[in-house]
Amino acid sequence: MRGRITLTTLLVEDYDRAIEFYVGKLGFTLAEDRVLSPDKRWVVVRPQGGDGAGLLLAKAANDRQRAAIGDQSGGRVFLFLETDNFTRDHAAFTQHGVRFVEEPRHEAYGTVAVFEDLYGNRWDLIEMNA
Repeated sequence: MRGRITLTTLLVEDYDRAIEFYVGKLGFTLAEDRVLSPDKRWVVVRPQGGDGAGLLLAKAANDRQRAAIGDQSGGRVFLFLETDNFTRDHAAFTQHGVRFVEEPRHEAYGTVAVFEDLYGNRWDLIEMNA
C-alpha cells in the first residue's frame, strides 16, 4: 500500500473560535467548511502554501471528547509546524498573541520553539537546517 496521512482530527470547543485562531492568528487557509447537521460541520484548515496534511477541526460531542480538548497528547508536543522562515513566523505569531512556552532555541536539526494553540495543545514551530 502507498498512502499518506491527509488529515489529523483536532477536538475543539467551538468551530468559529478555532477557525479564528488557526486562520486569523496562524495564517492557515480555511480549506473546507461544510454543514453536516445542525450540530456538526466538516472544517479543514491547512498551513498556507502547504500541500500536505491539514487539520479536521471536530467539535467535541460528548464528555469524554470535551475532556480531551487541549490534552490530546498528554501534555507533549502534539503537532509540528515546519516553516521556511522561523524568525518571520515567530514574530508574526507573537504579534498575533500566540503564546510561546519557551524562547526559540537552536538544535542540531534546526531552530524551534514550542507554542500553545487556543486550547493548550503544544506545537513545535520549526525551521529545519538546510
